[in-house]
Amino acid sequence: MTDGIPVGVQRTGLALEPERGWEHGEHHGGVEDPRISWIESLGVHVMTYVAFGPTGPRPALAVSSDLRTWRRLGPILFDYVDELDSDLNLFPNKDAVFFPGVVPGPHGQPSYALLHRPMWEMSFVRGDPTPPIPAGLPDDRAGIWISYIPADAAQADVRALTRPGAHRWLAGPEFSWEELKIGAGPAPIRIEEGWLLIHHGVTGKIEGDSFQPQQAVRYCAGAMILDAEDPSKVVARTSSPLLAPETSNETDGTVANVVFPTAVENIGGQDFVFYGMADSRIGVARLDRLP
Repeated sequence: MTDGIPVGVQRTGLALEPERGWEHGEHHGGVEDPRISWIESLGVHVMTYVAFGPTGPRPALAVSSDLRTWRRLGPILFDYVDELDSDLNLFPNKDAVFFPGVVPGPHGQPSYALLHRPMWEMSFVRGDPTPPIPAGLPDDRAGIWISYIPADAAQADVRALTRPGAHRWLAGPEFSWEELKIGAGPAPIRIEEGWLLIHHGVTGKIEGDSFQPQQAVRYCAGAMILDAEDPSKVVARTSSPLLAPETSNETDGTVANVVFPTAVENIGGQDFVFYGMADSRIGVARLDRLP
């Protein structure tokens, strides 16, 4: 810390490696894009991450009591919902993150809620030009979904978190800075107006294999507020990005023009957003509430 601002990190080892058969393929693999939620009512830190396995990117879970030793709970398997006329498990999925506490479910049932982003493409496993996207989907661009786990089930067995159901489309691209796709960032923060969700938005063009690093895209960060009594409803949303790639560390790197927020930490009474800079460095930005 320098003048109350985080300026560096100390690496103490690896949390997870792609060691399980479902976390890697013959020529690829990864445990990627981790998001961590401290869920006090369960007494554990819950890490959602992308397992880049034989059939592409899939969300998975691990839990820890000390942030050093992690126990895998396995890949997330989404309950089948007949009204969707599709199976979310058919598709790659990223940007999964849990709310840090119990929220009202679709019928008011106390629940744990998971945000995630299904991707309506099957090119990793087959070249199907018309994937069976869910019925009634208002926008076929990749957007944010919310799913639920009954609180009593997860409190009886934390492994219940890997079986979310009652899926709802929450939000898709709406403004020009996010016209390609959007995805959730850090765990939502409870504020007086509801739940503050920082998300990323992407513009540009996907070239070739969408599962490979892209060089013709631009990632920015914005925010939305979700209703406290029904977190599947968006109360407010930024029409312009809160953070965009501007510095050289954000515009030049492994994937240029990327700011990718994944964590918010309160340090000394001040909230800081930690984010990826061009897939090469870790950046930090102060999160202030405007009057």
